[in-house]
Amino acid sequence: MDDEYKDLVMKNREFLKDRIRKSVDFSKTEQNMGLKAPPTEKPYTSDEEIINLEVNDDWESRYNVPLARVIKDRKSHRKFRDEPLSLEELSFLLWAVQGVRKVIGINAFRTVPSAGCRHAMETYLAVFNITGLKEGIYRYLPLSHQLVLEFRPENIRDNVIKASFNQSFAGKSSLTFIWTAIPHRMEWKYGPVSHKVIALDAGHMGENLYLACGAISAGTCAIGAYDQDYADKLMKVDGVDEFVIYMAPVGKI
Repeated sequence: MDDEYKDLVMKNREFLKDRIRKSVDFSKTEQNMGLKAPPTEKPYTSDEEIINLEVNDDWESRYNVPLARVIKDRKSHRKFRDEPLSLEELSFLLWAVQGVRKVIGINAFRTVPSAGCRHAMETYLAVFNITGLKEGIYRYLPLSHQLVLEFRPENIRDNVIKASFNQSFAGKSSLTFIWTAIPHRMEWKYGPVSHKVIALDAGHMGENLYLACGAISAGTCAIGAYDQDYADKLMKVDGVDEFVIYMAPVGKI
C-alpha cells in the first residue's frame, strides 16, 4: 500500500484505542463544570401524532424462547417475507433495543448498556409494513414507550434503499431501524473521549435487536455502510449535532 493509504489506516486504528483518556482534562467537561445535562430524548410538540405502544411487564412470558437457541441461530438476514409485523411485536423490539427500566435523576437505565448511562442515540423507524401503522418515519420515545410521527416522505422505500448505498433489502423489510447519534449527550460527561464509546453503544443496540428478532420469527441485518449526507437529509437532521450512525431492516423470515 502507498504511504498516504497506510497513514490513513494507522490513523483510523488509533480511534479504536483508548489512549485519549490519559490525555484529557476531565475537569473541563460540562458535567464537571456544573452545566445542565442535555435532554434524555428529543422533545416533541403537543400537536404531533403520538402512537401508544403495547406495554408488557412480562415480555419473557409472551416471547418465551430459549436464549441459547436464539444466540445459536443468530445470523444476518437480507430476505424477508411479505408479511407485516404486529404493533405488539414492534413494541417488543423497541423495548429490547432502547426500553427504559427505571429513571433515577438524569439517568434513564435501559435494556442496553451505555457508557455513563448517557444513551446518545435516537431511534427512528422507516415503517413500510406494520399492522396499524401507516408508512412513514417515526421516532421512538423511550421515556413513555410511544412513537411520534416525524413525517411521511414520498417513495420511502426507494429513499431508504438509496440511503444505504442501494442495498435493496433495506427497503424490502417490514421496517428499517435508523439510529442517529446526538454526541452532546455523551460529550457532556466525557468530552473528547465520547466518540468511540458512542460507536460501542450502537453495537450493543444492534445485538439486542438481532436477539429480539429471533424471539418473534423475524430477522435483521445491521447496516454500517450508508450514504451519510443523503441519510442525514432523508432523516431531516443537521449532520453535525445529530447524524445517522446505524441502520437495520427487520422483517419476518
